[in-house]
Amino acid sequence: MFWVVLVVHVLLSLGLIFLVLLHSGKGGGLSDMFGGGLGATSAGSTVVEQNLNRMTILVSTGFTFTTISLALLFDFG
Repeated sequence: MFWVVLVVHVLLSLGLIFLVLLHSGKGGGLSDMFGGGLGATSAGSTVVEQNLNRMTILVSTGFTFTTISLALLFDFG
């Protein structure tokens, strides 16, 4: 069980790094490649950025749960 959670944790951490790097900063970012910066000045945030935010929140929540699970499994395992 420990190894399964560890593999999922590593995959989530790599995914979280990738998703954070996709976010655009003040001067634009990698999300501009997918149309993120097209209407950012007029409409606030685009659908692509909203979906990117949702995916980042989902992956970070999974990362949090696997971190807690690993801590509990390591202590009591």
